[in-house]
Amino acid sequence: MEKKQIVMFGGCFNPPLNSHFSLAEQLVNQYQEIEKIVFVPVNEKYQKISLISNEHRYNMLKLVCDENERFEVSRIEIDNVRQLYTIETLRKLKDIYSNYDIAFLLGSDNLKELHTWYKADKLVENFKIYVLERDKDNIENIIEENNFLKKHKRTFIKAENTINTNLSSTFIRKILKSNKSIRYLAPEQVVTYINKNRLYC
Repeated sequence: MEKKQIVMFGGCFNPPLNSHFSLAEQLVNQYQEIEKIVFVPVNEKYQKISLISNEHRYNMLKLVCDENERFEVSRIEIDNVRQLYTIETLRKLKDIYSNYDIAFLLGSDNLKELHTWYKADKLVENFKIYVLERDKDNIENIIEENNFLKKHKRTFIKAENTINTNLSSTFIRKILKSNKSIRYLAPEQVVTYINKNRLYC
């Protein structure tokens, strides 16, 4: 019998949206081997424009994750002195959840660049990767057209039947800067937190 999995869902979550949580919920519903989704917000040292503080992004995630026993939010990256490489984060998760297999979620846009990542060979050899198709991407074609991905294709699991959305946190921030409502686009707890702390104004 295979071990249960902990799946890392990394990202900026700037802010976290309904689409992030609905995708995570779909994964735990669809794959019985997944025990929990762990949201891992990137460190504010990550080179990204308009990235608000670690604490605000962590707090918004925690408000939602605390209400779902299959969700958790981790401080692994935000408490580190520098932005960790993905393989470093995964290894730290493996130390924490030693009785589980560790996997992570990746968009097909990032799959195309995976061969350039730090210690990519070790990453694909030691961790399963759930891949979410974005836009008009075809995961099978992406893998077949890249020798590195093709060599390790058994590592990749296509996330089936997921609801795709082009809604982005960038778009949400633009709405907020225009002083307009993001109700129904982000969880109610997140909307309340943003309004209370006057974020993205």
